[in-house]
Amino acid sequence: MAMPTQAEKARDFLQFHKPGNPLVMPNPWDIGSAKLLEAAGFKALATTSGGFAATLGRLDGSVSRAEAIAHAATVVSAVDVPVSADLENCFADDPSGVAETVAAAIGAGLAGCSVEDQRPGSDSPIYDIGLARDRVAAACEVAHRGPVQLVITARAENFLHEREDLDDTIRRLQAYQDAGADVLYAPRLIRLEDIRAVVSNVDRPVNVLALRGVPPVHELAEAGVARISVGSGFANVAWGALLRAAAEMRDSGTYGWTDLAGEGSKAVSSTFTRT
Repeated sequence: MAMPTQAEKARDFLQFHKPGNPLVMPNPWDIGSAKLLEAAGFKALATTSGGFAATLGRLDGSVSRAEAIAHAATVVSAVDVPVSADLENCFADDPSGVAETVAAAIGAGLAGCSVEDQRPGSDSPIYDIGLARDRVAAACEVAHRGPVQLVITARAENFLHEREDLDDTIRRLQAYQDAGADVLYAPRLIRLEDIRAVVSNVDRPVNVLALRGVPPVHELAEAGVARISVGSGFANVAWGALLRAAAEMRDSGTYGWTDLAGEGSKAVSSTFTRT
């Protein structure tokens, strides 16, 4: 079977977003985790800015545009399924800089990417809604003008910054929809009634971030959610498992961790190749 083209992957990726039957999309942090998650049967993957930064010994928000694009390209080249990239705020405040990042994302072979409405490290981290809308519009103009219809996910970051203003979040998502966004995403919505409110007030697929306290997949499906992602969650599971195993070895001198290691070894042996 012929490999799907980038344009076909982007088309398929958007079609996977079905309200009521959500795309469950994990976020690998390197080539190995991407290959394992593809082998586990997931239809699409997305990079994680926090997970990737951790592989470099850095905190989220510390990766450059060049590093993020190069990382995304390596993940794309490692798997056959569509890949979307967490590109933070597209590494620019101004719409023209956002457009440059999206053009680079297309060049990396991606099927989609995200655009956040936050300015990292600022005392006023959320962009004015007018500028935020213009930034999404610039992203969509580049993403949708060529043969590859890159899927743009527009993110409203209020809840990540303790600005739990649902009405403003919905207004922002509506503005991003009007600017051409394909998917809408407000990270850290927990309550089912808030998620339902977002879904019922927009006309684009809605992504929900899997977190402690978020309703299970079947309830999100009933609410009309179209995609569920994990952000840096799986990467943090890996770091947590590493530290638990190390603590057992250091403090107890026992090897209970080898059971989990055996599972990982089998997965690696059945998935990875020597070339």
